[in-house]
Amino acid sequence: MERIVKQNLLYDFYGELLTEHQRQIYEDAIFNDMSLSEISENYGITRQGVHDIIKRCDRALADYEDKLKLIARFERVRGSVYELSGLIRRLLEHGRESGEDELDSTLEHALGLTEDILAGL
Repeated sequence: MERIVKQNLLYDFYGELLTEHQRQIYEDAIFNDMSLSEISENYGITRQGVHDIIKRCDRALADYEDKLKLIARFERVRGSVYELSGLIRRLLEHGRESGEDELDSTLEHALGLTEDILAGL
């Protein structure tokens, strides 16, 4: 399952960098769950040719991530946003009940997260 999620993320971020032909074959194999035989019939190429294109696409998408690190950045920002959301929720739930020191430290932490997020964009 984790492999499928990774393939989807890679394709979402870098799929447009593939050729139209590569995209069509990759989408048929990965998203439309077509067999190599079905795809080879549709495009008039061998099953081995379809297999090679899919492997090349997987490798190209992984290489783009290795060089550009867009998914890694996205995951860091998403993690910070989730953490910030939790802090805000905690502030709303316990804001008036907590002491000023705890409130101040939570707000400082939230501010630091927002600065990290902005720096990562």
